[in-house]
Amino acid sequence: MATPSPAPPRLPTWLRWAALLWLAIWIPAYWHTWGAANFLHLCDVAVILACVSVWTNSALLISSQAVSSLLVDAAWILDAGSRLVRRRGLFGGAEYLFDAHYPLWVRLLSLFHIAMPALLLWALHRTGYDRRGWALQCSIALPAFVAARFAAPAANINYAFADPFFHRAWGPAPIHVLISWLFMVCVVYLPTHLLLRRLFAPPHARAS
Repeated sequence: MATPSPAPPRLPTWLRWAALLWLAIWIPAYWHTWGAANFLHLCDVAVILACVSVWTNSALLISSQAVSSLLVDAAWILDAGSRLVRRRGLFGGAEYLFDAHYPLWVRLLSLFHIAMPALLLWALHRTGYDRRGWALQCSIALPAFVAARFAAPAANINYAFADPFFHRAWGPAPIHVLISWLFMVCVVYLPTHLLLRRLFAPPHARAS
């Protein structure tokens, strides 16, 4: 009779409840300040799914959101730091953090971009990196890009109307969305996936 595989290490109970408490504060604050469409941002999708993954102790979901967030959050930190020091961003995307039209406490909630990488890397250390995370995140990102085309063009959510580097559209809407998605898949997600594969054992190895 085969010996059953040991259960994967569970994340601490206090962290699971903290994730729910964060969502209970963050979602209403963001919704009231920026509206429901704001949750189409891939970084905001990542916050919700990361909290769900912590609550459910899902190595697959944690892995997918690490693929989604690590490089993007690093770019946000660089952009915000550049705006703080040089009064000019590098990529765009963090300008709202310095917009006094919005309540300071709500803007400070965006500092999750700093905490998320540390949380996800620590969670991966506990659970292991599920190699299916890259494919799952690619499948999550595509509908987020498509849905962003139905939001206000001025918001340019997920850069679904104009890219952040040349500030232009790359053809008709379907082509631009496809190019934007492929950029994330190949330039952002794939290198992160390959790095995480080297750094972390798969979940079954971590559990043994």
